[in-house]
Amino acid sequence: MDLQLEGKVAIVTGGSLGLGRAITEALAAEGVNVAIVARRQEQLEIVAREISAKTGRDILPVAADVSNTAQVEAMVDKVAQHFGRLDILVNGAAHPGGLVRSAIEEADPEGLLEDINIKVVGYMRCAKAASKYMKQNQFGRIINIGGLTGRGSKQLSGMRNVAICHMTKTLSDQLGPFGITTNVIHPGVVETPHIHELYEKEAKLQGLTAEQVEANYAKVTPIRRVLQPHEIADTVLFLASPRAAAITGESIGVDGGITRGIFL
Repeated sequence: MDLQLEGKVAIVTGGSLGLGRAITEALAAEGVNVAIVARRQEQLEIVAREISAKTGRDILPVAADVSNTAQVEAMVDKVAQHFGRLDILVNGAAHPGGLVRSAIEEADPEGLLEDINIKVVGYMRCAKAASKYMKQNQFGRIINIGGLTGRGSKQLSGMRNVAICHMTKTLSDQLGPFGITTNVIHPGVVETPHIHELYEKEAKLQGLTAEQVEANYAKVTPIRRVLQPHEIADTVLFLASPRAAAITGESIGVDGGITRGIFL
């Protein structure tokens, strides 16, 4: 299938590691020029060179803190000026797993505020700045990376993912008339450096090995395995393409079936 992405321009926040890097590589392989955004310029430049050499696309490294409005606005302006347009925004910059993963007795309110400022308000900052340029071409795709904690009651940090769903749906109403779609993806258990840190933490709490924790996750997943980053990236590719023009305001689980709820 021709996804009609050749020559498009994307911003991927959190684009230097894990899912962000996989998404950047997938977009670039489809002919998209990509700006990768994170806080460390040196790391961004290394990753940009590697992906550019692999795909032949222009990968622009731009350091910015998404919790800072001025930095976000400057970053988006720089990208639009460098490439001459902006078509796709993938919001992924956040603390993996969230800062508040404990019981209410130990929960840190300041950590929760930081989580929301970075992931929820940060996504909004980027969407606000990027949609200005998308409106000019009457085309745009905003894909927000959420999380399955928003579909359950296990972690307090899940409230940030609930808020992202609300923001996504609201933006789909506001931006739809300009040819801009907005959707959120909830990844399941994905093979990234972060997930192994989670295995180690849960192993200590449960008195298991990290390997046993991983096996337990696979056991409760209908496809009986952990997902790979490219499987999330493939979903992003479709939602970022002109072929997904009729899909907006949706919350999509890419989780191997681990979510047990029924969402109508």
